[in-house]
Amino acid sequence: MKIHEYQAKEIFAKYGVPIPSGRVAMTPDEAATVAQEIGGTVVVKAQVHVGGRGKAGGIKLAKTPEEARDAAAQILGMDIKGLIVQEVLVEQAADIKEEYYIGITTDRAARRNIVMVSAAGGIDIEEVAVEAPEKIAKLHLDPALGLQDFHIRGLAYAAKLPAAATKGIGPFLKALYKVYVDYDCSLAEINPLVLTGDGKLIAADAKINIDDNALFRHKELAQFQEAQEEDPIEAEAHKRGLTYVRLEGDIGIIGNGAGLVMTTLDVVQREGGRPANFLDIGGGAKAEVVTKAIDTVLLDKNVKGIFFNIFGGITRGDEVAKGMLEAIGTMNINVPIVVRLTGTRAKEGLALLEGSSLTPAATMQEGAQKIVALVNKD
Repeated sequence: MKIHEYQAKEIFAKYGVPIPSGRVAMTPDEAATVAQEIGGTVVVKAQVHVGGRGKAGGIKLAKTPEEARDAAAQILGMDIKGLIVQEVLVEQAADIKEEYYIGITTDRAARRNIVMVSAAGGIDIEEVAVEAPEKIAKLHLDPALGLQDFHIRGLAYAAKLPAAATKGIGPFLKALYKVYVDYDCSLAEINPLVLTGDGKLIAADAKINIDDNALFRHKELAQFQEAQEEDPIEAEAHKRGLTYVRLEGDIGIIGNGAGLVMTTLDVVQREGGRPANFLDIGGGAKAEVVTKAIDTVLLDKNVKGIFFNIFGGITRGDEVAKGMLEAIGTMNINVPIVVRLTGTRAKEGLALLEGSSLTPAATMQEGAQKIVALVNKD
């Protein structure tokens, strides 16, 4: 789950990170009021969960409350990469001397959290990574050791930060790491971390992404989730309690267990198919869950076929079969469905499916071959 910049800054502030004074506004008049309260030059920033706001015209400077009102009027309602701006952050403009980047995310290949520091802040770190990777200092953290002072010194040195930044960056990195761990983040970053004209460091922007699977530990943050920021089918799937991710192909994938579903995606791709989604019905899925899963996959009009890959452990094959039969009996399904069913009560499940329009497969590879052939036969 992504949260807005102003929400991320509120969290960082609780951990002692200096942030510009300001608050969010929902209307142009409210933006003018905030600017009046702050005094001096302010920056009016669109609050949407995408980068590149400045390039899209979603960040504007305002020297007076009237200018802040005009800026907010231009930004509110703006479409930035498909997202409509519904609120703006009005905050004191920083006296920027230099800009840096600090961030922590998960490196899945290394199975470690990775800390990144760069003197090239203020722009998308992805651009820096591609065009000048040597400008990003990286460190994989030992989870038992965490982030230590000697790590911070090494990162600052490797990133070639100036003395003023090297001296003051420690508390920022420590707070960043603590937020990352405490809130079960998949990403926490400050970009830019600004060195002001009077030699102080301040978080001029902030970003936090939280692992959806950990939201039960952070119920106070669940209210920040916004349906408009998600794919509409993903949003509907989440309402139905399904673990679903939309992809760009035309073969719907349903399985039980994240590892099995990921493997199924790979096998279908290897056979020349294009997966349309990831959908994990989980262990012990009942018939009604199976029906909801099929209905959800078919919300994507690009889907031309469905591959059901079930390995029964906790999940019972006969329950899965009942769900499939209920779906094809009550829904208008016009695409082929291939079923690979093995494990607990698989024989009973396959017996129930005999005579139906579903196509059985003995193995995952056979199932992938069959669904690809059926989808591509035209």
